[in-house]
Amino acid sequence: MTLELRHLRYLLAVAEHGSFTRAADDLHISQPTLSQQIKQLERSLGVQLLDRSGRTVRLTDVGEVYQRYARQAMRSLTAAQRAVHDVQDLSRGELRLAVTPTFIGYLVGPMAAEFHTRHPGISLSLKEMTQDRMEAALLADDIDLGIAFDAPHQQGINARRIFTESLSLVVGPDYARDREPEALAVQDLATLELALLSPDFATRSHIDAYFGRHRVSPRIAIEANSIQALVEIVQRTTLATVLPDAVTDDHPQLDTVTLTPPLPERTVVLLQRQGGYQSAAAHAFADLMHHLVEARGYASPAPGTT
Repeated sequence: MTLELRHLRYLLAVAEHGSFTRAADDLHISQPTLSQQIKQLERSLGVQLLDRSGRTVRLTDVGEVYQRYARQAMRSLTAAQRAVHDVQDLSRGELRLAVTPTFIGYLVGPMAAEFHTRHPGISLSLKEMTQDRMEAALLADDIDLGIAFDAPHQQGINARRIFTESLSLVVGPDYARDREPEALAVQDLATLELALLSPDFATRSHIDAYFGRHRVSPRIAIEANSIQALVEIVQRTTLATVLPDAVTDDHPQLDTVTLTPPLPERTVVLLQRQGGYQSAAAHAFADLMHHLVEARGYASPAPGTT
């Protein structure tokens, strides 16, 4: 039997679902056809790839080894197909991009608008996800690029520093009527009520680490799962929050309050898989990021960074 691409796809589907029935549904083929194709693959290799004895179908030890190479082959073939169809003049193509949740609040809108204006023939697939999921998706070739923060990265991930994000304590007009925004020592935060992002956000971890270093425990009245929600809340209450300066700049009704010492800055990075195929669309997006950073006046990374 000649090994065909479908045999690899079928095996990976059964391994993922742990069931011939669910895999067949996902592949839109009949279960008997799927079982027959897997048996043909096993006969051609002379080994048993799947353990069918339990309630869940599992890979055998040999199957686990074969699966790793099958996944690599599928990734390479997918990249090859994309390379063949990639048009260097950017008249058509696709870009798969992921961002961490913070950037939904200020970067995604201008970025997507500018990219579409420049390259209307490129289909942009945009996903919001945590940084660990993003790096896993890059390594699996499920996305082309990611925008996140500089941190220890998984092996095989390349990070290019693009700008520095500053965070500030932010208040709305009701706070200003109650007291005039002025500089505060970090210990004075204990006198405020705050609205912050929920603890599952990396930005919240960054803020909590700042509180912890200075041994201050503010009163957190509201936790929200989006920056947009925090903006709406602070505009209508006397609560304070912590936001990227780029968000505050887009909302003139918000004011910043100087903290001493200030909240630490973070470096924003463009992530990609080392050695992975980079399409013309991906290169164009990287160029756009540098243009956008300059046009919007975001701070560049410190000299000597890459």
